[in-house]
Amino acid sequence: MTQIFGDFIEELPVKPEHLTIQFFPSSVSLKQRWRNNGLSADFMADYFATFFPGDENSTHKNPKQAEIKSTVSYIANELLENAMKFSDETALAPVTLTLQMQQNKITFTTTNTVPPENVDDFQSFLIALTTSDPNELYLHQLEKNAVDDSMGSGLGLLTMMNDYLAKIGWKFQTTQIQPEVIMVTTMVQLVL
Repeated sequence: MTQIFGDFIEELPVKPEHLTIQFFPSSVSLKQRWRNNGLSADFMADYFATFFPGDENSTHKNPKQAEIKSTVSYIANELLENAMKFSDETALAPVTLTLQMQQNKITFTTTNTVPPENVDDFQSFLIALTTSDPNELYLHQLEKNAVDDSMGSGLGLLTMMNDYLAKIGWKFQTTQIQPEVIMVTTMVQLVL
């Protein structure tokens, strides 16, 4: 089974300038992993910000570089946190985050497993996310979270769409039948 939601590019060519990190969610507790997610996101942001150098003669920082660094750090951290939080630890599969820089955009892809019993709810949320007005859905989710403190609010994804104008897509694939293992790849595209 393969299903695609949102703005997912099936055959994204791997560019020479890319960075990939990989973690195993079951190797340490989620609480211990949380700090690593932020450090990893900041590392990726620092790495990609170097491709937007400022004027070497200027004492001022390059505003574009600072913006790219902040954006990459936020999105990479959100993607890592979601992938770790919602991974199927019984599948013993890694969480992978790859950043690619193309001519006018940066593409993030995360790959992780999802517990089969959570797939229907996740896909229902993605249908709402991809067919609703993101601003209205953001307000709805804020109100919902005020009443119900759930782990999966979707506010990070909505922030990417609203604040960063990101295009987001998902691909679900069954990679193993017995026991069932479902892999989800999340793709976030940012125009520079």
